[in-house]
Formats: sequence, structure tokens, C-alpha cells
Amino acid sequence: MTASAALAGCTTTATMQKPAVAPTPPPVKKILPTGVASASELEMRYSAREDAGHLIPAIPYQQMDPKYYRQRVTDPTGEPAGTVVVDTPGRFLYLVEPGGTAMRYGVGIGRDGFAWEGEGIIHWRQHWPRWKPPADMIARQPELAKFSVENGGMEPGIKNPLGARALYIFKNGQDTLYRLHGSPQWRSIGKATSSGCVRLINQDAIDLYDRVPYHARIVVHQSPLGAPQAQA
Repeated sequence: MTASAALAGCTTTATMQKPAVAPTPPPVKKILPTGVASASELEMRYSAREDAGHLIPAIPYQQMDPKYYRQRVTDPTGEPAGTVVVDTPGRFLYLVEPGGTAMRYGVGIGRDGFAWEGEGIIHWRQHWPRWKPPADMIARQPELAKFSVENGGMEPGIKNPLGARALYIFKNGQDTLYRLHGSPQWRSIGKATSSGCVRLINQDAIDLYDRVPYHARIVVHQSPLGAPQAQA
């Protein structure tokens, strides 16, 4: 009895003296810096450059509304990282990042009556793509027939409406004819001028192209972010 009591006492004492193991703290999500870049960074970001033999002109970014500069922001979309979100009313495109941020780009969007909304997949992408206007566009503008699919489209180049890069949106395996693409027409950013597609400054289109994951999901909103999403 005494020995058993002594053994029990030793066991209890040994247990109490065992060093406590501190719980592992949860991983801290890294929040990247947000906000507009410095003047020197903007100057470099929107400077003239040569890309695949094509000269992309510098953008006079000082003449743009600063809210349309490419910038990292706190993610307002609630979508998973890697998702592309087009906020049509706000004239913004977001690429959602891990850690609660998103890269935001100013965009020009389609005129009323040409806009598409819903969800899709960025199924295909092209450096310096050929532009091949769809048949319904050619019916409205017969002068574009020389750039039809049958005629091989418009040669890649700085005057090509698809610019330096194009991302092609598919839904249920079908081409929606909706594109994210570059454009030299920097004055169109923040406006509704194109025929259904989302245009970015060429420098921003290149940046987006390099960041977007393979077969990324895309969500296009025609209502303000947070409003119920229509089914397309």
C-alpha cells in the first residue's frame, strides 16, 4: 500500500513536471501592401516597350483617373483566389489573390445591348492575337468583311483591336465571343465603348495575362458587386 502510494505519487509528480507544449498558432495570412504605386513605378509600368517585335506606346497615365491605374486592393469580391471578376458598373477587373487582396485593373466595357454576364472559364489565350470579327458584327459593319474568319482575320499588331494579349471566355465548352484584351485606346478605360468585350491598356493586359491561372474561372457582373447575380 505504501509502495503503491509512493509510486502513484511519483507518477503524478512526473506528470506535473512534464514541460507543457505550447499550441501551434494558426498561420497568419499575409496581406500584401495595397494602394496606388509610386510615381516612379507608374512611369516604368506605363512606359513604351517592345514586345515580340511590336512597339507599345507609352501611356500618358497622368491624364487618366488614378482609380483606373493597376493597383493591389483589399478584395471586395469574396471569390476564391485565382478567380477573375469583372465589375461592369465600376469599370474594374479584379484578379483575386491569396491572403485577402486582389489586383485591380481599370477597364473599358461593352456598350448597352452587347454586354455578357455570368460565369465562364478562360479557356484559351493568345499573344498578339488575330482579330476575327463575328458574323453579326460584319452584318452591322460590312467593311469588316476583309477581317472575317474566312479571310484569316486581321494581322497582329498595335492597331489590332485585341491588342497585345487576349483571353477567350468559354461557357459549357462553347465560345461566348467575350474577350479580355489589350487596347492602345487608353481614353476608353472607364467607359462603355466596345462591342461586348473588356479592354485593358496593353501594359495591363500583359500583366494580367502573366498572372491569370490556367483555365481560370471568370465571373462577370452587370450589377454592383454584392448584388444578386443573374444566371446567363
